[in-house]
Amino acid sequence: MANQSTIDKLISMRLTAMADAFRAGLTDIKMKEIPFEDRFSMLVDIEWNSRKNNRLRRLIHNASLEQSDASIADIDYVSGRKLNKELIMRLASCEYIAEYRNLFITGATGSGKTYMACAFGMEACKQYYNTRYVRLPDLLIDLDIARNEGTYKKTMAKYSNPMLLIIDEWLLLKPNENERKDIFELLHHRLKKSSTILCSQYLPEDWYEQLGGGEGPLADAILDRVIHDAYKINIVSVDQSRDISMREVYGLDKSISE
Repeated sequence: MANQSTIDKLISMRLTAMADAFRAGLTDIKMKEIPFEDRFSMLVDIEWNSRKNNRLRRLIHNASLEQSDASIADIDYVSGRKLNKELIMRLASCEYIAEYRNLFITGATGSGKTYMACAFGMEACKQYYNTRYVRLPDLLIDLDIARNEGTYKKTMAKYSNPMLLIIDEWLLLKPNENERKDIFELLHHRLKKSSTILCSQYLPEDWYEQLGGGEGPLADAILDRVIHDAYKINIVSVDQSRDISMREVYGLDKSISE
């Protein structure tokens, strides 16, 4: 009866993993041979690991990664593209997030930008950094709807608060003036507080024109908030004979397998 009361109290305190382990230990004869301090330490470890695993699952789920199975270990270095493995492995440590530095991943369609960004996102989640993935067109639509519904501040916080924000399809289309203002506000809120990964078909030197160029001060203001001290990975083809779409390499293009 006392044991059941203990189990009930553990469950009431939301120590369910510990409660399950305690219940299982009651019928395990070998457990009685283990000193109390060691048994108690085992119970604490089980609860601790359970909570860490649950937190990791929540972080991965909330990140909404386009490719949630992306992995740094599975990045392809023999597909005819030039990649700096040393830099990629250094970035996988997530030190750049602790330093509030940004990362630009550029390359042609099918070069593996999204996969690589999601792989970095997975590493960030594994180190318990709040992470979010979004396509720039979707982000701008979300903010526009929020503006009309009176939830702009809340929606802006959804994108400005994560320690790592991955923005895919960066400047694929030229944003209008209102959209440029939204981009400026977002990046201003994130400045020196978090890290942003920008995936683009355009090189950084072309972003100024995509942001409106000399039409106003916003292009300069936006770039000023992301471009300094940023790491850069430009995925370029070096061997056309082995240069195939990364969607095929990673099995992401359903039409290829059909």
